[in-house]
Amino acid sequence: MIHWSEGEYSYSAKWHSENGIAAHKKIQIVDDTLTADIAYRLACAGTAMLYKGDFQNARQLLQALVRRVDKPSKKSNRVDRLAKDKTKSPLDTFNLYRLAQSQRARILGMLLIPVNADHSISLRRAPDVIQACLEAYGEQSEPYVISLRELLGVISAHEWRKKGVPVLARDDEEIRIYPHYGVFSPVRGEYIELVLKAPLPSALQNHSIAFDIGTGTGVLSVVLAMRDIQKIIATDQDVRAIACAQDNVDRLGLQSRIEILKTNLFPAQKAALIVCNPPWLPARPSSSLEHAVYDLESQMLKGFLDKLKDHLSPGGEGWLILSDLAEHLGLRSRPELLSLIEAAGLKVVGRLDTKPVHQKAFNQEDPLYLARSAEITSLWRLAI
Repeated sequence: MIHWSEGEYSYSAKWHSENGIAAHKKIQIVDDTLTADIAYRLACAGTAMLYKGDFQNARQLLQALVRRVDKPSKKSNRVDRLAKDKTKSPLDTFNLYRLAQSQRARILGMLLIPVNADHSISLRRAPDVIQACLEAYGEQSEPYVISLRELLGVISAHEWRKKGVPVLARDDEEIRIYPHYGVFSPVRGEYIELVLKAPLPSALQNHSIAFDIGTGTGVLSVVLAMRDIQKIIATDQDVRAIACAQDNVDRLGLQSRIEILKTNLFPAQKAALIVCNPPWLPARPSSSLEHAVYDLESQMLKGFLDKLKDHLSPGGEGWLILSDLAEHLGLRSRPELLSLIEAAGLKVVGRLDTKPVHQKAFNQEDPLYLARSAEITSLWRLAI
């Protein structure tokens, strides 16, 4: 619960944070009279601000905080200086980048919005966010408080869910995937192209079944179905991912060919093709939303490789989709990856590479530009 006072009265409400931030202890009631400079000082000092004014003014205040947090200065531009310091290692740059991102998120998360139990917002000029919050949080029985930054993320996710993400074309028809809140969106299409182009193992001719391990939105299961694989079992442990993948399968009418299963990594049986796109960076995620990108000590990668041979049919292949960004950041070396593959009793029978095309790979102002610009995404074809 989160507690605050207004005059002589004390109030409380349920606190919600997808980042796992504890309920704030220091809370000040603010309205449209609050200036951005004072708000920035309060946030930096650890005082959260519960907004009771006009919603659109709150959004403008958050934008003003963003400008102050991101404003280059001698004190605040440490990450940029470190990125240009040739004596520092890529790992040093990455660690300071993550620290700066954490501090940025903490400050911008200090502006809070009260939400009613039905997900409506009583502030003036507040948008209708009932459906967006219902999709993200489900039914609620009591009012709650969240950061405005998180709320805007929920609204943005709702828009992505409505319009979808185009991933491939079939018979002049555009195939779209509809990501849910909290499920990583397939915005980096280069790995989808790899799965579309990789030669299918001949074992599929006699045993046309594939697994999609850690399916997320279900996008790779859909791609495998488009490649005429008759049966795909998609697995995930996350409840949101399971619901999202099932939604996408249902939208495309692929229920008879794609089965969504909530389990840790592998189903019980074997398959001629097993595909896995694990988190690419072996680092600690700072929120539930980061688990698709960061995986401490490469637990999912190791789990996939260790058990892969036990679930491959004779002549089958495992496709590991992995970026080498971790190698350029000093988080994992290529010999370490090859050692994991060898220790699992696997051999590399082929590899397809591609360069990323997302904007950060070309943004020289990005603190991680050197690593991002050198990044290669690979599909490793593994066999026993």
